[in-house]
Amino acid sequence: MTAGRRVGEDVMTELQPSGHADRFTRLNLPPREQWPDLVFDLPELAYPDRLNCGTELLDRTVDKGLGDRMAVYSKARSLTYAGLLAEANRLAHYLVDEMGIIPGNRVLLHGPNGVDLMVAWYAVMKTGAVAVTTMPMFRAGELAKVIAKGQVGHALCDPALVEAVREAARSEPVLARIECWGEDSELAAALPGKPADFDNADTARDDVALLAFTSGTTGQPKACAHFHSSVLAMADTFGRHGLVPDSDEIYTGTPPFAFTFGLGAFVVFPARAGIAVALPDKPGFDALCECIETFKATTLFTAPMGYRALMANWDTHDLSSLRKCVSAGEHLPAAISDAFHECSGLRLIDGIGATELIHIFIAGSGEPVRVGSTGRVVPGYQARLIGDDGDEVPVGEVGRLAVRGPTGCLYLKDDRQAGYVQDGWNLTGDLFRRDEDGYFWYFSRADDLIVSSGYNIAGPEVEQALLTHPAVAECAVVGAPDAERGTIVKAFVVLKAGHCAGETLACALQDHVKATIAPYKYPRAVAFLDSLPKTQTGKLQRFKLR
Repeated sequence: MTAGRRVGEDVMTELQPSGHADRFTRLNLPPREQWPDLVFDLPELAYPDRLNCGTELLDRTVDKGLGDRMAVYSKARSLTYAGLLAEANRLAHYLVDEMGIIPGNRVLLHGPNGVDLMVAWYAVMKTGAVAVTTMPMFRAGELAKVIAKGQVGHALCDPALVEAVREAARSEPVLARIECWGEDSELAAALPGKPADFDNADTARDDVALLAFTSGTTGQPKACAHFHSSVLAMADTFGRHGLVPDSDEIYTGTPPFAFTFGLGAFVVFPARAGIAVALPDKPGFDALCECIETFKATTLFTAPMGYRALMANWDTHDLSSLRKCVSAGEHLPAAISDAFHECSGLRLIDGIGATELIHIFIAGSGEPVRVGSTGRVVPGYQARLIGDDGDEVPVGEVGRLAVRGPTGCLYLKDDRQAGYVQDGWNLTGDLFRRDEDGYFWYFSRADDLIVSSGYNIAGPEVEQALLTHPAVAECAVVGAPDAERGTIVKAFVVLKAGHCAGETLACALQDHVKATIAPYKYPRAVAFLDSLPKTQTGKLQRFKLR
């Protein structure tokens, strides 16, 4: 972080005394000179030195007299805020008493969006431990990388997904304790005997609350550390100013809690506003539409592809309760925005965020919408576009997006920190142009990251999976334009002698990738080549494949 305080800005300059007994995360933050400037220049961002986001989001909501309000609806079960608080407190006691968790320990949370996962997340916050929420589709190999990177010693899992966690623990024995939630579990049997109140950990505002993992362009996981203040800041910036929540709203959508897009939308934002969330009982847009229809959800969060799917279901479900719809995860094409508006009468709220900054920092909401533009900077953040020399480019020219605000990139123990943060600004890897009214217009990615259907996918990780198939001699993976999904993963494959190219082998390669890494990463298109384009020194020329 740039030394000193900039004129007119409240910049975090000194760490507070930690409330963590296990200091792993604090000791493995980047060197201070590589930190982004963390700027808290709105009154609502003036957080106290001692801060536990679980206390602020859950206990304070009940203290305000909102305990009887519904916190979460689902087909399996629903909870008021008072009920959610009691369950989180009982589980927090179990974490401390039975699992031996102390403040600062990392806890893997592995399961689909649901009430149990929400209770677990709050319980971890209350104990002062660090939540490491993972994609439910992750295979054992991907989980093992997360466990190793975060030195994760404890896990709470959905029973249907626990085998992958156990397999990962066999290769990473640092994960010593695995518990499952669910009706027939030992954990569930013990919880009724635990107290319904809990003394929350005395954490600092800049103690790490969660590690959010993103693959980036290389496929090696990066652990983005976010403070207790960061969790609240995403609600007090975009959640407050971009969404302007009404007291009767009900949020719903598709992104997993493991994505900070989903964590904010379905856990943090509703609690900060004292409103409800409705969670679909399974993945897929039929289940989403049923959830909207059943619980009369008002506010939807999904990626652009999701709005295409929603339009196809518009006449078969009653979705008239929707009032606000947020699109993020990838660029929103003007054609989808216009088509959805024509179908629903609603104008999509577009936004760009990053795991490194925890949530959305530029959005098109609360102002005249310029279709095709991502919008303007969310209050609490600052953004500029820079050239290769680091200087700001003139209005109308394309430049690299640089952002700063109350949240920022803090990679845990990772040399890539120096590339993401420069002179106190976060460089997101996106190219934009800005018009004279301050609207940002997306141009492209500046790196090799593939963003498809809201998921960040690293080409090299898919390549590694393909190379383990006995038919593959060489391969390269890039993002390819697609009318339906915006961008898809496309693989170019050179076969070993004795193998025949064709649809049968392409399907076999796709199935192999799905079985090796998370299924959403598989190549939706496979092309066979005699050779890959390379430079004279043998370096792959991905741009030619694009």
